[in-house]
Amino acid sequence: MLRIVHLRLTVRGSQPSDRAPTLIVSNHVSWLDICVLDSVTPLRFVAKSDVRGWPLIGSLASGVGTIFIERGNPLGTVRTNRAIVQALARGERVAMFPEGTSTDGREIKPFHASLFQPALEAGAHVVVVALRYVNPDGSVNLDASYAGERSLWESFRLVAGRPSLHAELIFAASIDVNGHARADIARAAECAAADALQLPRPSRKSGTAVGLPDATLSPFSDSTFPVRSGSAPTSGPALISDR
Repeated sequence: MLRIVHLRLTVRGSQPSDRAPTLIVSNHVSWLDICVLDSVTPLRFVAKSDVRGWPLIGSLASGVGTIFIERGNPLGTVRTNRAIVQALARGERVAMFPEGTSTDGREIKPFHASLFQPALEAGAHVVVVALRYVNPDGSVNLDASYAGERSLWESFRLVAGRPSLHAELIFAASIDVNGHARADIARAAECAAADALQLPRPSRKSGTAVGLPDATLSPFSDSTFPVRSGSAPTSGPALISDR
């Protein structure tokens, strides 16, 4: 798929090397995100159930064993969480987009804390990934996004109409969930993603997620094409430290 749309991917940072249960969480910009993430490491995704009906993407998502969420169905949510925990326990890497929606790449929305419950039950590490689509000058490529009022067809058309695309995938942090509340884990993860992309941290209501869990920033490696100067994160949440 990446070859079809002439997408060149830059991967920065080191992906987790151990076989411990791992939940990968990322900000969400485009329907391409699934293809980008899966091209780096085999993953099982968690996605809303209507993705199954998307042209081509639905078939690809089902083919890689996506776990679909039935929104508004409490029993469906229980089944989904159980399926995620079981997949993590088997050593599979599971990926999700905890913003619950997509953006145009110029902001990070708060991560839904409830989506981190399976990581707590499975004792999984949470690996934070930050994604963006960029122009040759390093600015955000808005054509790649599938957000707001843009239809899926319009998004396909904009992507297909470009001669090439550049995407950056940053392994931003690894979070140990043990002993921490899921709200704190969500806050640490969203802050790590925002810092990696040099975007404002999402605002939270007063008193939310006061104790950030320990996390480790991944070291950055060389890129496959020049990255804008100063694009590496300069700071993380209070308890995130450089390796």
